[in-house]
Amino acid sequence: MHSLDGRVASRVTDMKRGRQVYELQVSLRGSRPLIWRRFQVLNDVTLFRLHSTLQIVMGWTDSHLHQFLAGHIYYGKPEPEYGADHEDDRRTRLSRVLRRPKDVMVYEYDFVDGWEHIVVLARIVEPVPGTQYPVILAAEGACPPEDVGGIGGYDQFLQAMANARHPEHREMMAWWGGPFDQNLYDIGARNEALMRRRRVGRTDA
Repeated sequence: MHSLDGRVASRVTDMKRGRQVYELQVSLRGSRPLIWRRFQVLNDVTLFRLHSTLQIVMGWTDSHLHQFLAGHIYYGKPEPEYGADHEDDRRTRLSRVLRRPKDVMVYEYDFVDGWEHIVVLARIVEPVPGTQYPVILAAEGACPPEDVGGIGGYDQFLQAMANARHPEHREMMAWWGGPFDQNLYDIGARNEALMRRRRVGRTDA
């Protein structure tokens, strides 16, 4: 009974706060076959918090700069020289940028390799009592290695890794440290990583 009461109380609290769950579809632009993820997250998170979530969901290591682009506005680390078209992602809530299904924004990671992720608000649902967010629902395709050279470099990497006679096969195998499975994605492991992050209790909403 106490557990049920707790779930009901949590649901009431979320409703009072106006909390909803956003189901997001994120895909890596230019990837063939398409690398994508579908996950749920509370709509009141900051874009900086969403950045941290996307790093885990995709499989990146958060080793480079990032920014979001919605319309003509960039969101990221504030820099005075960027001007009025750049806003602080630590002060911007997801619900302010994506408001209704089919709304879209771009998440850019590593300005050298130039990874661009298309983030679409697929649907809006009510929080389910007892469910911890964010949570990954479905996914396809392994995350490319960091510093591989963007989409073009990743394609070359895959070609070299798949062909033992390729002139760069040994070099790529040594660089990566062994075989690479472009279809490997462990949803369970990624969700556990999200859970570990929640337990740390980070304060960047």
